[in-house]
Parts: sequence; structure tokens; C-alpha cells
Amino acid sequence: MSANSIPIRSPGRPAKPIPSANSLRSAKPSTGETSKPSRLKTPKPQPKNGDTVFDPETFLARAGLGKQVLSLKKNETAYAQGDDANAIFYVQKGQLRVTVTSADGKEATIALVGAKEFLGEDCMVLAHPLRLATATAMTECALLRISKAEMVRVLHQEHALSDVFVSFLLTRNARVQADLVDQLFNSSEKRLARILLLLAQFGKESKPETVVPKISQEILAEMIGTTRSRVSFFMNRFRKLGFIEYNGKIRVHNSLLNIFLQE
Repeated sequence: MSANSIPIRSPGRPAKPIPSANSLRSAKPSTGETSKPSRLKTPKPQPKNGDTVFDPETFLARAGLGKQVLSLKKNETAYAQGDDANAIFYVQKGQLRVTVTSADGKEATIALVGAKEFLGEDCMVLAHPLRLATATAMTECALLRISKAEMVRVLHQEHALSDVFVSFLLTRNARVQADLVDQLFNSSEKRLARILLLLAQFGKESKPETVVPKISQEILAEMIGTTRSRVSFFMNRFRKLGFIEYNGKIRVHNSLLNIFLQE
């Protein structure tokens, strides 16, 4: 045995060699610089399902396990108040309005949902087994129906989809707060202007659709909490000011935003 490596023993344990002086001398000399802590590298997404990495857009565009693409015509319902709340929907194309109906038959619109938004997401967080609202197509729509079980599974396994869903929920929450402020503090004229801008998808990343889906003045009045005669008055005023074109179809111009600049 070399004198440079002398084993030491402790009771019940095998011998451990002491490093030789030569091996210590052969170690890399200190440069005098403070060593930098090693950074943990973020693992790159690994391919799944064969050759592809999970892509939320692809997942939300195609039918598959627990997923079904549905086509709705105008005025058809995606689900009705009282239906089983066992699935969530992703709007691929079109616009829908979400309404609730009271026991005495009064109806109120609580949300407008457009392309690239989720619909019926409350089934993911509420223990209530039935739908509390009705979703009706305002235009021809294409929806992806995702079973609740499949959506829960993918949200747990795929962080990319979780990010998309959380972003949607935060945006929806901000919209609800804005709706409440609008209802409490804005005049009916401003509330009507805001609804028209929302229908035309102003403020979204996609290019606005200046022609909004055909909608009756009765529904507009219901949505902003006023009478049909007031809606008719404001629509005529907007048209005279050049903010909209209204002849069967409603075409919204950017100048309608000026309503919010007025005192």
C-alpha cells in the first residue's frame, strides 16, 4: 500500500482512503475569484404523444379524447339553465350571450362571449351539478366541448394550458368588475356605447369586427338596463353623429369611443 494513501477505520465501517498529497496538488489552483452559484436550468418541454410537444392551440382546435367540435346556428343554445354542468366549452368561432332567467320569467344578459374564450367555465369551480345560466349563439358558432374530467386532467398535466386558462379567468374577472362599474356609474347612453364596442370586439388583440351581430333593440335594452325607446333614441343619435351606421346591420366606428370622453 502506498504511504500516500493511509486507510482509516471506524468501528463497523469499511476503510476510507485519505486523499494523497499528490492528488491535492494536482487539483485546479484557486484563481482568487469567488465562485458563482450554479444556476438551475429550466427543463425544456419534452416531446409527448410521440413526436410533438403539447400545444394549447392545437389542443383547443381539434376533437379527441373527451372533446367534441359542435356547430351552432344563430339562436341555438350551447347549454340551457338547468342542464348538467359536466363540460366546458371553447369558442373557436362566433359570439354567444349568456343569460339567466328568474322564477317569474325575467331574463337578464350577464356576459358576452367571443372567439378564443371559454364558456361555461363555472362548472370547474362550482359544486352545483346544474347550469345556472343559458348560452345562446348570436351568430353561427363553432365550439369545442371538453368534458370536465378531461379538462381537469389536462390542466393538472400541462402547464401551458393552465397558463392560458388562468389568463382567461383573470381577464374575465376584470370584465365583470368593469361591467359592475359601468352599471353603477355610467349613463345608459355610455352603457349602450360600451355594449356596441364589446360586440364589435374593440380592445381585443384581434382586428375589430366593425359589423356587429344582428341584435334587436329589445335585447340591447335588456343588456344595459333601460327601455327600448331610450335605446332607439341613442341609436339614432349615434347615427347622426357618425359613430355608427344603422340600417338593419350595425356598423361601429372608432369615433364611438368619443362618448367616453364627454363629461
